[in-house]
Amino acid sequence: MYQKEIEAMIKAAREAEKIIMEIYATDFAVEIKSDDSPVTAADKGADAIIREVLGKAFPTYGFLTEESRDTKKRLSKRDVFIVDPVDGTKEFVNRNGEFCTNIALAHDHEIVAGVINVPAKNTLYYASKGEGAYRIDPDGSIHKIHVSDRKENLRCVMSRSFLLPEEVALLNKHNDKITKSWSAGAAVKYCTIAQGDAEISFRMSQGTKEWDTAAGDILLQEAGGMMVKMDGTRYTYNREDVYNRDPYELLNSMDNFLK
Repeated sequence: MYQKEIEAMIKAAREAEKIIMEIYATDFAVEIKSDDSPVTAADKGADAIIREVLGKAFPTYGFLTEESRDTKKRLSKRDVFIVDPVDGTKEFVNRNGEFCTNIALAHDHEIVAGVINVPAKNTLYYASKGEGAYRIDPDGSIHKIHVSDRKENLRCVMSRSFLLPEEVALLNKHNDKITKSWSAGAAVKYCTIAQGDAEISFRMSQGTKEWDTAAGDILLQEAGGMMVKMDGTRYTYNREDVYNRDPYELLNSMDNFLK
């Protein structure tokens, strides 16, 4: 149903990757924004390219992006692209490869398509409503992906740069069910669970925003998993308040929901 949008989103992510990796290979400068988060020329350049590609293809759609001013005009749009040009700028600055580009499409406040590109691994993930989730490997081969069916000996992937004491406490509380854990940056966590390499992740902060989670939300859902708040409900998107104020879990199954 959203094939044209997915194709344009993949094209935008690939074009952004060129700029991101060019800058990644240089001695780039790092600025600090008003919210104390880092930003580089890669964030800004990728944002411009993504807006250009998608704006030309879908001129009536709105935009919500991390690196562009939010005018709230998007709130009157039924279709809105939600973009994080470089998700995991701290990982980009630390040069550990765990950063990605997130592009999602919201229709009537529901995410219906999403792309997560991992430039340092030349691997791209995409999904659209009712069509499943897929991974494009460096050789160009396409693979349908699915969450694992584990209900015990769970594997948990945690935030690399923003891990909170409350999250460590929840992990330790359920160490009878979670037998392995490690850290990963940005939306790489969604990809890890969506392709069956882990079963659970959780965020207890109020610091993430729509562009951090939108693409991963649809990817996980179409792979058979889910992103849910701690009360079991799901997030809507293209909200006036872009912060994800409620803690949430990423799961392969609600049977593994933890409190």
